[in-house]
Amino acid sequence: MFTLKDHPFTVETFFENSLVLTYAVPKAELEKFIPECLELDVFNDKWAFLAVALVKTKKLRPKGFPKFTGNDFILIGYRVFVTFTNSKGKKMRGLYILKSQTNKKKMEFWGNIFTHYNYTTTDIKFTRQRNIVSVYSDNSKLDISVRTADENIDLPVNTPFSNWVEARRYAGPLPFTFTYNDKNKEVLIIEGVRQNWTPKPVEVLKDKIGFIEDKKLKGVILANAFMVENVPYHWKKGRKELWNG
Repeated sequence: MFTLKDHPFTVETFFENSLVLTYAVPKAELEKFIPECLELDVFNDKWAFLAVALVKTKKLRPKGFPKFTGNDFILIGYRVFVTFTNSKGKKMRGLYILKSQTNKKKMEFWGNIFTHYNYTTTDIKFTRQRNIVSVYSDNSKLDISVRTADENIDLPVNTPFSNWVEARRYAGPLPFTFTYNDKNKEVLIIEGVRQNWTPKPVEVLKDKIGFIEDKKLKGVILANAFMVENVPYHWKKGRKELWNG
């Protein structure tokens, strides 16, 4: 049985900017944060991954509604890379959301009616000066700056990846986002659809992230950072599947 919180309709928007920083974490550190139906999407049988996505959206609205009905928001999502094996035995790569934030109460209100993402409102400033993109929040202890460039950018120091091709596999967003109802053993699957999605590596100049600090995760390493700009995006209506694990 579907409820209003189960993504009951398709939502569309336009990503003005989407900046994603992905952190490699020893898999034992993240296993406790995901539900029983999901598995960590690991690399070299050692590393699991936590992504911090910072997105400026334009005209977010139910699909088919005129653009003037949409709203502009800044969204922050803290997500774990996971896999789900469906009833047909197909392994699906996706994300499990640990926390969601936004810069406007309106998004918190409607987001918590139509999703399970538990939005909270915080102060967020998303700015760009030439090739420097910064995101700052005093309340959320967030202070990020990255440099975009046309020339080659080195991978972060100590990343587990040997090249950007490997790193791109854990750049996000992945096709699916999963939510789990442990009482009913139901997995809610939300599929994202994007166009012209070409993430470009960025150099991280500063990455203070209160959420990660508060979790007191051990062995956290910045693994990669990518940004995309000017991308149409929509989320399909949610669909459910029983988990029989």
